[in-house]
Amino acid sequence: MMWGEMTRSAFLFLTAFLASGVEMVEALTIVLAVGVTRGWRSTLLGAGAAALLLAGLIAGLGPLISEVPIGSLRLVVGALLLVFGLQWLRKAILRASGYKPLHDEAAAFEQERAEAGRAASGGSVAVDWYSFTVAFKGVFLEGLEVAFIVITFGASKSNGVTIAAAAAGAAFVIVIAVGATVRAPLSRVPENTLKFVVGLLLASFGTFWSGEGAGVSWPGSDAALLGILALLAIASLAAVRLLRHERDLARLAPAQKGAGA
Repeated sequence: MMWGEMTRSAFLFLTAFLASGVEMVEALTIVLAVGVTRGWRSTLLGAGAAALLLAGLIAGLGPLISEVPIGSLRLVVGALLLVFGLQWLRKAILRASGYKPLHDEAAAFEQERAEAGRAASGGSVAVDWYSFTVAFKGVFLEGLEVAFIVITFGASKSNGVTIAAAAAGAAFVIVIAVGATVRAPLSRVPENTLKFVVGLLLASFGTFWSGEGAGVSWPGSDAALLGILALLAIASLAAVRLLRHERDLARLAPAQKGAGA
């Protein structure tokens, strides 16, 4: 039983850490692009305001969720996580198979920097409202997914919020430290691979918790997470291989028609 509890906690921490890290890399790309182009004061004010709002959201909603009956809560939260994870997984599979372009943080950085450079300087001397607004929006929107993960994971067990918040905090410290050091987009981070892994983990948790909420008794209790993860990974990799094969056939079809003519 203790091993199963440790397995669930480890999965929870890893999922929250990776998901938070991916979203924070995207938010950092926006903040760095605006800060490098237009200055850091207003940019950091906007990012800080968004971070405070997100922290308040987590602190306010976390205790409220604990008042909901645990069975119903796991069913609802599991279903939400399953949908959320499958969306990430779908995009990751399409990217891995070549049907969707890979996300490029360096290109995103240059695009944000160009837009910031073209924007009017307007606003008072004290605050550049363009920098403030773009940084606030980028951090808040990307951070909403982090808040969602922390809050929903907190509903799964008594110390869930603590574990998920600690994982998000660790991701925040690492991403900010690296960003402050290099002051460039973290383009070397294998973001598309991370999104694939996070999608698998979220979908695994979603399947596990929604099953528990519906009254399913999983073989091996919490250790069943490993089996669910393995099955989803096999199915996802098979989907990537099948889609790649179909894409290759679609590319060869015009050439074969031309040769036949």
